[in-house]
Amino acid sequence: MSNVTLAIAAALCLAGTHAAAQPAAPTGEIKGEAWVHTAETLAATARQADVCLPAAATGGAIACGKLEALPQPAGARVPVVVFLHGSSGLGLKAIGEWQRWLAGLGFASMAPDSFALPGHVTYKSPIDKDSYERIHALRASEIAPALAALRSQPWADPGRLILAGTSEGAVPVARYAGTEFIARLLFAWSCEDNYFVKAPQNAFEPGKPVLNVISATDPFFSKSNSWLGNAAAQGHCGAALKDNARAAVLLVPNAPHTLLNLPAARSATAGFLQLLSARD
Repeated sequence: MSNVTLAIAAALCLAGTHAAAQPAAPTGEIKGEAWVHTAETLAATARQADVCLPAAATGGAIACGKLEALPQPAGARVPVVVFLHGSSGLGLKAIGEWQRWLAGLGFASMAPDSFALPGHVTYKSPIDKDSYERIHALRASEIAPALAALRSQPWADPGRLILAGTSEGAVPVARYAGTEFIARLLFAWSCEDNYFVKAPQNAFEPGKPVLNVISATDPFFSKSNSWLGNAAAQGHCGAALKDNARAAVLLVPNAPHTLLNLPAARSATAGFLQLLSARD
C-alpha cells in the first residue's frame, strides 16, 4: 500500500482548501412505508443488480446489464466489486459509468438494487437518527444475498471479492463484520459520529486494505455542513483507520458529494485495485 498511501498523504496536506459558506439547516422529509426487505425482495436486489463484466470474464467484449438477464459468459473467473449505491439508487448515471470503467481495469462489479423493495423509504436529510439506523439496517441486509448470488456465477472469483459503497451505501460497508471480502472501498462517507448515525459502528478487519475517498468539503459529512452534529469531526475515515497500515484516505478538494468518476478518485481507486491484484 505504500505508494498509494504516499500519494494520498500528499493530498491530505492541501491546507488551502476552504469550506463553503454554511447553509441554513433544511427541513427533513421521509416518504415511503417499506423499511424492511422480505425474503422475496432481498432475492430481487441481487437478481436486478447492475453487473458489468470485463473482457476476461466474457471471453469477448465488456458486457453490462441486469444479473438475471446476462448470458452465461465463456471466460475466466475475475475479481468482483460488490457496490452498494447511495440513497438515489441505481438511476444515478455515475454508477453505470464507474462500473464500465472498472470492467476496463479487469474487475467485474455487481450493484444490488435496493429499490427492488416496493414502497422503499426515501428521505431528504436531516431526519431523526432512529430512522437513519432503520435505513442502514435495510441496506446492510442486501450484502448477504449478493454474496449468495455470486457463488453461482462462473465469472466470480470467490477469493477476490471487494466490498464498496457510496454515501448511504458506504455505511454498511464500514460496518460489515464478515470476512468474505479482501478489501473495502468507501466513497463519500466519513466513518464518524454525526447526524447520520447513532454511532459509527465501524467493523474494519485489522490489516485488510481499505480506501476512503471523500470531498474535502463534502456537503453532508464535512464541517461545511452546519447541521453535521459533531464539532470535532474530521470529515473522513482517518481516525477509524489510523491503526491500519494498509488503509488510505483521499480528500479531493472542492469535489461534489458524488465523486466516483473524478480523475483523482479514479486514479486512487485504480492504484488501490492494482496493488490488490499484485498481491494475488
